[in-house]
Amino acid sequence: MVAGHPTLAVIADALLAARTVLARELDGFERRVRQLARADARTRLLMSAPGVGAIVALTYVAAIDDPGRFSSSKVAGAHFGLTPKRYQSGEKDVTGRISKIGDGGVRTALYEAANVILTRPVKGSALKSWAMRLANRAGMRKAKVALARKLAVILHRMLADGTTFEPDRAATSAG
Repeated sequence: MVAGHPTLAVIADALLAARTVLARELDGFERRVRQLARADARTRLLMSAPGVGAIVALTYVAAIDDPGRFSSSKVAGAHFGLTPKRYQSGEKDVTGRISKIGDGGVRTALYEAANVILTRPVKGSALKSWAMRLANRAGMRKAKVALARKLAVILHRMLADGTTFEPDRAATSAG
């Protein structure tokens, strides 16, 4: 396409060289993230859950640090701003959108994990079934946020107990 245009050929060559360097660097970063995830027992534990990859696991482990600092696993969803805001005054009781308090990076990672569960084939997942039923009632966005909150709770419990993901146990808490 740039044949016969010497200025465009120089620009295209420079852009292609920059793209090659960026691709090589990105591959190096991805390799490093996978190495970090494999080296940490807690991230390997979390990666047994559906939709949770190396980035989500590393982000969550870094944010939680010590699971014992939470009084219960349910608090983890609220800690990352995945619970609805409440306004109560007199006879008013308004439930709003999610509060978005806490670490936005973890909230985003959990939302992306929920997106993966809902949009990709996850075989025999009770979490996906629960979220799809919710999506039919309330819409896909709300279902993703609810599933992200549930993932935050499940991942915290996994860290606190040191257990791998158990689909049957998640199914009982998903109902």
